[in-house]
Amino acid sequence: MSDRPKIQLGTLFRRSVSLLTAFTFLVLSVTGVIAFILPFSIDIIGLHALMGFVFVVLIGLHVFNNSRPLKSYLHSKALWVTVTITAALTGLFWWQPAPVKTVLGWSGNLGPAIERFEMNEDDMVFDYAPSPDYKIRLNVKTGSSYETSPPPQVAIWLENQGGYHIKTLLAPGSSGETPYYTFKHAGWEKAKSEAEKGVKIDAVSQPTPNGSFDPADYILPTDSKESTPYALFLEINQPGDKQASLVYSVGIDNSLPRSFQLLDLRGYPKREEDDVDGKETWGLYYVDESFVTALELIDSALLTIDRGK
Repeated sequence: MSDRPKIQLGTLFRRSVSLLTAFTFLVLSVTGVIAFILPFSIDIIGLHALMGFVFVVLIGLHVFNNSRPLKSYLHSKALWVTVTITAALTGLFWWQPAPVKTVLGWSGNLGPAIERFEMNEDDMVFDYAPSPDYKIRLNVKTGSSYETSPPPQVAIWLENQGGYHIKTLLAPGSSGETPYYTFKHAGWEKAKSEAEKGVKIDAVSQPTPNGSFDPADYILPTDSKESTPYALFLEINQPGDKQASLVYSVGIDNSLPRSFQLLDLRGYPKREEDDVDGKETWGLYYVDESFVTALELIDSALLTIDRGK
């Protein structure tokens, strides 16, 4: 009679583990389907991931409770069949051949992308969200000479007040079509490399926010009243139009926050004579009458910043 409570407790434990495993699997299944169908949600993904850890623990307990029958499976032909199927599916889903990518393309979950760019016949939209409380959207309305085949080459980046590149938001597919961005980015790469080696770079490696290589110092300052202004640049060029690219920009100041700002045409890039040290230099020049269709690539470019609370 003394063993009966132990047997009852053991039965209750096994049944509880089995039921918890089943219900946890149900939650994982539902959240997995929701995560596939709907846009990215940190709440759904968090629930799915955390319940996954609970499921792993329950599986361990389930194996412990059913160790004897499970051991018998190790000596059956079914073991190798299931191992082979599991390995094949793992490899298939990992390498993602065309049919698998097609299925994944049906998903509405594009992931928690910080940066996202979409281009169609009517507009180009770029989203950048370095934090939940700071979201940038650049909406570019296309003009009459805009073509989608081939599409224009577009580069979007940030610069500090000193005119130094601090972050690429969108790199062009062909750097030869956006020479001003290429020049700015190359200078940033060189300066950053030299700074990491301990070489002092004037106006770049100074211990000031305006000399920082961290975009967060400009975009997400700890104190908005002492933030350093920066600028967003866009360079666009239509391949084959035999016209130089055009550069647009807008200044951003978190100490004087504005929700909506239009980008202004800054000019077209042109290489100038190398400086006294032999370094390559580029300048932006006034757009003259030689530009026709290039001026009609963009109708307007609106920058929207949502700073949350």
